Amino acid sequence: MPAYHSAFNEVPDVRQVGNMSVLPIKTRIRGPALVADPSEADIIDETLDLFRANSLFRNFEIKGPADRLLIVLILFISDCLAKLGASRAVPGQIEATKSLNTLAVDNFPIPGDANFVLNAHYAPPASRADAEYLRQYLSQVRQELAARLVERLYADGTGKPSKWWMSFQKRRFMQRSLAT
Repeated sequence: MPAYHSAFNEVPDVRQVGNMSVLPIKTRIRGPALVADPSEADIIDETLDLFRANSLFRNFEIKGPADRLLIVLILFISDCLAKLGASRAVPGQIEATKSLNTLAVDNFPIPGDANFVLNAHYAPPASRADAEYLRQYLSQVRQELAARLVERLYADGTGKPSKWWMSFQKRRFMQRSLAT
């Protein structure tokens, strides 16, 4: 059975940096991303929906530039769950929000950097300006993804993260991690 691919691969006229799509998102966080239609799903919704199914796969055939963004976001969710699972006590929603927001804004490698784990599959940005734009975009997307992930983790109102999500904390999509 093949992995699930992004529906945004077919969207025309999408800006690309390197060979990764820069898609609009629904967000209140400041950054360079275009604002998506609030009534439609964006790449973050799609990533959250496909994470658990795709994290079971060791291989992923890249079918377009949106798949490259999907891979980076799925790996970021894995790192978020691993960070929450590594804490000594079960974090509450506020602690989880703080922890994941810190992880989202920490310095992270982008395609083309020496310590980016998937450099073989990603083209580096063409210029320094493109690299800075991509870093700002990914930072904004990571912050929004972390906020929406916390909402899903604590949706049941018990104050504890969902066991159905936390069961994936040790799973590694494609046997990789963005953590350096």
